[in-house]
Amino acid sequence: MKIEYKLKYKDKNSNARLGEIKTNHGTYETPMFMPVGTQATVKTLSPEEVKDAHAGIILANTYHLWLKPGEDIVNKAGGLHKFMNWHGPILTDSGGFQVFSLAKPKDITEEGVVFKNIYNGDKLLLTPEKSIEIQNKLDSDIAMSFDECIGFPHTKDYVASSVERTLRWAKRGKNAFNNPNQSLFGIVQGAEYEDLRKHCVEELVKMDFDGYSIGGTAVGEPKDVQYKQVEYSCKYLPEDKVRYLMGVGDPVDIIEDVERGVDIFDCVAPTRIARHGHAYTRFGNINLKNARFKEDFTPIEDDCDCYACKNYTKAYISHLIRSNEVFGQRLLSIHNIRFLIKLTEDLREAIKEDRVKEYKEEFYSKYKKNNK
Repeated sequence: MKIEYKLKYKDKNSNARLGEIKTNHGTYETPMFMPVGTQATVKTLSPEEVKDAHAGIILANTYHLWLKPGEDIVNKAGGLHKFMNWHGPILTDSGGFQVFSLAKPKDITEEGVVFKNIYNGDKLLLTPEKSIEIQNKLDSDIAMSFDECIGFPHTKDYVASSVERTLRWAKRGKNAFNNPNQSLFGIVQGAEYEDLRKHCVEELVKMDFDGYSIGGTAVGEPKDVQYKQVEYSCKYLPEDKVRYLMGVGDPVDIIEDVERGVDIFDCVAPTRIARHGHAYTRFGNINLKNARFKEDFTPIEDDCDCYACKNYTKAYISHLIRSNEVFGQRLLSIHNIRFLIKLTEDLREAIKEDRVKEYKEEFYSKYKKNNK
């Protein structure tokens, strides 16, 4: 079945939305944070641990799964859900972000993008049709259009040309799409230019995608530019379709972008910073490698309901991290994913009570003060 989005309520003092996504693998409220399982696994964690963190949708990476183990192997396994033993919904990205980070400008043509295989150096071509074919075989719940993902900054002329290419590729991908159990999202580009974002949204809506993603953020732009990009996109997107902001997961960014009308987020940050000994807390991020935690026999956060906080102290986790024990990274990954999911749960409650702005102020008074 195609996903169904229902707008349940809007905060009276902002553009924040409380919604509901119905998928092949359950119904979930938004705003929502999606953990990233790049290689069909959320790094260091089991599916059961991810589920215990109250995760709904998780993300897997088309580019990496195309190269290893290959979409045909995943397809033979019965699809991505069976292959990785995840019983919730899965969203696959298009591979565009990874490809464009590897490609040179001259390698971007109307046909697609030429780049080198990171594992063996072979020359590869990824086209809109090929991206969709891979995702159809992976059999995720939600597939993404193949777009041109550009960095920051670029001239308006280049951005305008890139938007037109993204729209042509979106149409080609939609024409190639043939998995009736999957939904397909269009991706809004246009950098920091409102007229280009508006144009991109209007043309994608004419193609009638099942949902829409906001692209071109978290590519090196300042925060105020990111928030404008989100505003310019949400301003024109239809209210009856889900809105997904790609690659954004900083706690402050989640609050700012929920306030502007975003429904779902993903980011590799919670597990990435965990591998370096860092943890999110309401009072700012902390580094468990610091000596001050050697004798701190309290949990990462006193009222956190995650497995790490209910069972272990900062002193123990600090010892594990400084000893390069993977269990320490796992505990911090569990906590960090739960922290971001809990943040979106709290935002859902704030939306219901028309107090998103008040929640933001309360959160910032503790988090920003200690996270400079």
